Amino acid sequence: MNGREGNVREVALPVSALSTLRGALRGEAGPLATIHALHSAGFASGESVFDAFARTLRQPPQETPEGAFWSSLGRFLTRRGWGSLSHSAAHSGVGLLTSPDWAEAEARGESQPVCAFSTGLLSRLLTRAADAPVAVLEVTCRAKGDPVCTFAFGSVATIHDLYGLLLDGKGLEGALAEL
Repeated sequence: MNGREGNVREVALPVSALSTLRGALRGEAGPLATIHALHSAGFASGESVFDAFARTLRQPPQETPEGAFWSSLGRFLTRRGWGSLSHSAAHSGVGLLTSPDWAEAEARGESQPVCAFSTGLLSRLLTRAADAPVAVLEVTCRAKGDPVCTFAFGSVATIHDLYGLLLDGKGLEGALAEL
């Protein structure tokens, strides 16, 4: 904060800072601790990001029509350098956010999705917009060779169930059909 209520200082960092941070954390704390730390940091950061996003809207996010909300969020995140983001309703309890150029996934050759900071950030942002807890799970990631990053979101219970089905070897479409 710079001392004035509601004003948050921002800095621009190269995208490589995210993968450098992830690598340093992984080396010091291990892979699981890295995921948890980055997710927590993203979730905490999502508060300020939501406030900045809400200031760009003509009405409160909760009153913004769904289509306008998603297109505004996509433009907002693109302008901030995160990448393009499109929304689709994949299931009655699960939405998908997809990006062919998501910034956190610039690294290559990973075996698991790497956008833990982003899942936390998106979770907090969507939680604030919905006035209810929203969980986010990265289900495809460019860093591991997928063509796009895909973030599934919904209630904590639904996303937990989706994650379990994916761990059981179901593909995304099969897991969504089984929910």
